[in-house]
Amino acid sequence: MNKNPRIALSIAISPLLLVLSACNQEPAQPSLTEAPLAGAAIGGDFTLTDQNGKKRAWKEFDGQYRIVYFGYTNCPDICTPDMQNLMAGLKAFEKTKPELAAKIQPIFITVDPKRDTPDVLKQFVGAFHSRALGLSGTDAEIADAAKKFAIYSSRVEGSSPENYLMSHSQTPYLMGPDGKPIAILPADQPNTDANEGAPKLVEAELEKWVR
Repeated sequence: MNKNPRIALSIAISPLLLVLSACNQEPAQPSLTEAPLAGAAIGGDFTLTDQNGKKRAWKEFDGQYRIVYFGYTNCPDICTPDMQNLMAGLKAFEKTKPELAAKIQPIFITVDPKRDTPDVLKQFVGAFHSRALGLSGTDAEIADAAKKFAIYSSRVEGSSPENYLMSHSQTPYLMGPDGKPIAILPADQPNTDANEGAPKLVEAELEKWVR
């Protein structure tokens, strides 16, 4: 029997300290092999034009995580809220994990290249995040990129040739440094009261997968 009170006290406290230490640790991140889109045939090479008129290739972002969203600037009720949520989530992540957030490149790719010129995209993406890239191109270039990312888009004719909508997939991707898909980020569903794409939910997904 140990009669030294100091040693006895130390033995009694040690397990408690281990428990407290474990409670203070952040939850372990799951392996990227467990990611929802791991192994999916989504993504691929493209060359498009950014908001400054510069040609940008998918491969030049190797080594970076990428938030990729296909939409268009005249979208009446989906694309703007989605971009607001996504970029607000990224900004929140930048405050808590600045070094990790710096590894993420946000990319908006238009499905309406006729109207979304580089100048239009510059104003649009600049309203949401200073590092966001807005990419456009020819109809063929956009169609090729959309196909590689499993994005559906179709023109819905309006009352005039210039007054039309674009029906498209609402799919914000988180892509890994190797250019392969990791997960679909949260997005708000129209006609519901809840904000399924709230910035805190986006931030939580970034915390889960970016390392």
